[in-house]
Amino acid sequence: MGFSELVEVMKRLRQGCPWDRKQTRESLKPFLVEESYEVLEALEEEAPEKIKEELGDLLFQILFHAEIARERGEFDIGDVIEGISEKMRSRHPHVFGKGVELETAEEVVEQWEEKKKEEGKLRESILEGVPRAMPSLLRAHRLQDRAAKAGFDWDRVEDVLDKLDEELKEFRAALARKEQASIEDELGDIFFVLVNVSRFVGVNPEDALRRTISKFIHRFRHIEIRAEEEGRKLSEMTLEEMDALWDEAKAKE
Repeated sequence: MGFSELVEVMKRLRQGCPWDRKQTRESLKPFLVEESYEVLEALEEEAPEKIKEELGDLLFQILFHAEIARERGEFDIGDVIEGISEKMRSRHPHVFGKGVELETAEEVVEQWEEKKKEEGKLRESILEGVPRAMPSLLRAHRLQDRAAKAGFDWDRVEDVLDKLDEELKEFRAALARKEQASIEDELGDIFFVLVNVSRFVGVNPEDALRRTISKFIHRFRHIEIRAEEEGRKLSEMTLEEMDALWDEAKAKE
């Protein structure tokens, strides 16, 4: 089946399926987010078949939105493809044009921004354009990176770690005062500085936290299985016993 046939499948579903016909841009938002995260999960698992399937699901969401737009007389999937094709060609003259040579990724990024300016896509702030709906850790990382490129940055990771120590002290002080609003503010500051640490050491904070969550699930599941094998409930186990099983799971990794 080719791409045009898939487009026809989408059209027929909108015409003949009560559920598909009922969907709107608003109702489809959760599915778009969910499918995007399922692609990320498949990529992390490095499972080619799963990646293929999840990319297909994500592509179908794109087609769904394009079909709704076509029905409204706004644009269709062909316009989407044409638009992104033209954008990529325009912003990569070192590939599709003549007389432009770029050797590094940094030079490519600089040219990308220059092309955006030429297209009239100027921002009042360099922080504009980072979607509010992004996961907070990833959004903080993007915002910090943009500010750093403008020169608003520390010189060394040690400076960031000193800032982390400062924020931890302020958080402890807020806890001692039992001021809930201050506790929330200071905890947010800690997260923000931790994102800065991750940026300095070249780690994506969203990826790092997802991997830690996966490890937590795996190790906790090991505790549940071992407890079941012993005919015990978790509520009957001491923290020391569960810690021992946690270390057991960790040693097997």
